Amino acid sequence: MKQLQDIVKTLQTTHVEGNTAVKVFDITADSRAVKVGSLFIALDGATVDGHNYVNKAVEAGAVAVLVSKPVEVSGDVCIITVEDTRKAMMACVPYFFDYPANSMRMIGVTGTNGKTTTTHMIRHILKAQGHKVGVIGTVHIMIGDTTYPIHNTTPDVVDLQHILHQMVEEGVTHCVMEVSSHALALGRVSGVEYDTAVFTNLTQDHLDFHKTFENYLAAKCKLFEQVSAPNQSKSGKGAIINIDDEYGHRVIEKTTAPIITYSIDGKGTLNAHDVEMTPKSSRYTVSYDGHDYTVAMNTTGLFNVYNTLAAIGACLLEGISMEDIDKALKTFSAVPGRFELIEEGQPFAVVVDYAHTPDGLENILQTAKAIQENRIIVVFGCGGDRDATKRPIMGRIAAQYGDVVYVTSDNPRTEDPVQIVKDVEVGVKEGLREGSHYEVIVDRREAIQHAIQNAKPGDIVLIAGKGHEDYQILKDKTIHFDDREEARAALKEI
Repeated sequence: MKQLQDIVKTLQTTHVEGNTAVKVFDITADSRAVKVGSLFIALDGATVDGHNYVNKAVEAGAVAVLVSKPVEVSGDVCIITVEDTRKAMMACVPYFFDYPANSMRMIGVTGTNGKTTTTHMIRHILKAQGHKVGVIGTVHIMIGDTTYPIHNTTPDVVDLQHILHQMVEEGVTHCVMEVSSHALALGRVSGVEYDTAVFTNLTQDHLDFHKTFENYLAAKCKLFEQVSAPNQSKSGKGAIINIDDEYGHRVIEKTTAPIITYSIDGKGTLNAHDVEMTPKSSRYTVSYDGHDYTVAMNTTGLFNVYNTLAAIGACLLEGISMEDIDKALKTFSAVPGRFELIEEGQPFAVVVDYAHTPDGLENILQTAKAIQENRIIVVFGCGGDRDATKRPIMGRIAAQYGDVVYVTSDNPRTEDPVQIVKDVEVGVKEGLREGSHYEVIVDRREAIQHAIQNAKPGDIVLIAGKGHEDYQILKDKTIHFDDREEARAALKEI
């Protein structure tokens, strides 16, 4: 609860009409979430204008409304006018929730791929040391051992501050969160002071939103500019950066915080070498500060070696010893939908993975190549209403590594799934090798069934793109669809 007059002091107002000597018990930009004592923020979005819902908010009990254009309000409420309600929201919401990020260690992980696995590895290590940990990311929100659903990788300002406040109330000491480029560009993390920033990698994605790769990079770099910004209240800052990535040096330029770089090419302050992999595990040596440590993991893939190094770096900054980190990593299991093995006693491997970018797809195909006994069978598609330029690129990568490629639908959203498949098919045709072939099956369930029915002993069937998702977004509806469930059903029929 806050006094409205104190909330107003955080804003650059142009006009205030009404009584500010009232108590505010909640703050929201969703008129459906308004309750008695709320401050309603009217956002002018791309498709919906919150100003049209001001009276609905008042009827639901709002004591004040924050607007950027004239409104007629029926009721005794305070109308606070500002130039930009979105910027005003970034200022007043963290204040309303008492800047909860300042009461926890905040570890932000950004990059195109690897964010989810890295955050969960960090959580696992911190939890093993007795800390109560919160996680915010693509798969879910976790407060301790309790999980909650999530709609955006990084929630908007109101939801994020509410979640962080709840974490503080429940005794969370460390919050580990995925920080998306959208969130950094749109200011969703306003009011959050990070202690550690982690950079995993940067490859093509989200150009439908950022327009250019330079804009995409600039958005990611905001996290590293923030972690070393002057006049912050917290100490003990640091940055963990993948120096093997071609953009790692660009990220380093954006921060003055102490840096740990990591590498598998011997270029970092934290290095992995002598990597050994099986279909279900990996083992390697980590060199840091003049000492070597053997790390054994119940996950596979070179990309997971990188994820592990990122997590190790973040936990070293938290004062955890390499011995304790290694001990915790031995009991870490793969995150759902991240190179997840589907086992039903079949004589071939079935893997479900979230890979939905060119680099992500290439990473898991390289892993499959390293452990394959026979053929690699790829089932994948591309999402609609997203960066279309990556479709032929991903098609070409699938054909370069796969022996059999099934091009299918992903989440077509408002686009025609047939057209999306055609865009992918252009790249598939370019990448086909001698002896490899592809088939177009638009229906994803049917494509998965065909791949599994045609698999032979020693093959690897890789179902990519949706991972942990349990839905499919079609033009006029969202249906239940889980690649893991579909794979198990198909396996039970062979």
